[in-house]
Amino acid sequence: MSLLSDLINLNLSGTTKKIIAEYIWIGGSGMDLRSKARTLDGVVSDPQKLPKWNYDGSSTGQAPGEDSEVILYPQAIFKDPFRRGNNILVMCDAYTPAGEPIPTNKRYNAAKIFSHPDVAAEVPWYGIEQEYTLLQKDLKWPIGWPVGGYPGPQGPYYCGAGADKAFGRDVVDSHYKACLYAGINISGINGEVMPGQWEFQVGPSVGISAGDELWVARYILERITEIAGVVVSFDPKPIAGDWNGAGAHTNYSTKSMRNDGGYEVIKKAIGNLQLRHKEHIAAYGEGNERRLTGRHETADIHTFSWGVANRGASVRVGRDTEKAGKGYFEDRRPASNMDPYVVTSMIAETTILWKP
Repeated sequence: MSLLSDLINLNLSGTTKKIIAEYIWIGGSGMDLRSKARTLDGVVSDPQKLPKWNYDGSSTGQAPGEDSEVILYPQAIFKDPFRRGNNILVMCDAYTPAGEPIPTNKRYNAAKIFSHPDVAAEVPWYGIEQEYTLLQKDLKWPIGWPVGGYPGPQGPYYCGAGADKAFGRDVVDSHYKACLYAGINISGINGEVMPGQWEFQVGPSVGISAGDELWVARYILERITEIAGVVVSFDPKPIAGDWNGAGAHTNYSTKSMRNDGGYEVIKKAIGNLQLRHKEHIAAYGEGNERRLTGRHETADIHTFSWGVANRGASVRVGRDTEKAGKGYFEDRRPASNMDPYVVTSMIAETTILWKP
């Protein structure tokens, strides 16, 4: 008699050419990830050759009940680390039946910006540092924290090892390997300053692929925490008080910045970011004012600043970049719950297309 685990891990490749495609999309809150699966006749490697699909938008807060159909357009394909074999994860964006992007489809506008000839010529690279907090499912309190109480003060937990310092490493490592399997350009993980908080990095990724990869990495993390019986939180300040918040620092460079003389291009780009500080803050995540206080390695939300090796600045330039006279910079303002389509495309727009 087969056990449930045997059937979950059943290898279909020897009995059928059909595959399972898990279609993923972003729900009505802008942070909730939804998905459903369908059977395809065989292997597909080009998202443009995948069939469009639909879902009930009235159940996701994206359409009224009397006209509830929302259409999914496949945009990116990844290997499925859960079903494995030839099965795939498909990142989609959402449209009305008339072909108009729905309001929560932020990918559409981002793709327009990244396809602009001036932006495409600069080959924008992104590296996104996604912080998150693991919570006990029924208590919504960080894992490793005493029920109704607090652990010792911050200090030993950042990149720490040991049962009294690192909580949830099995989830983190499972996610790391699953992302590599999927084909996501995940570049590392580390324990963060607050206990129960972790970070993974995606990139360097070019243009729109940075958003696709980060959203699918988030989806995989949601699925793994589902299996583990814990909850992942992307709240930028999950615990009030003397505890670090959670961000999504976004590292960025263009071809001009990476070439000789790039440091001057970087400084000009930072100048543009300063002039549009309010617009960027408004687009950088909900609840960010609880995180950007000028404490806990953040800049004050109301004041733009930049500096070399300064983790208390809005934008940080690395010493290696300053020394080489070219490289990249880090926008430290985005919150952990930011939409990477919005943030990456807005940085490109402000630094390449926007004229003061």
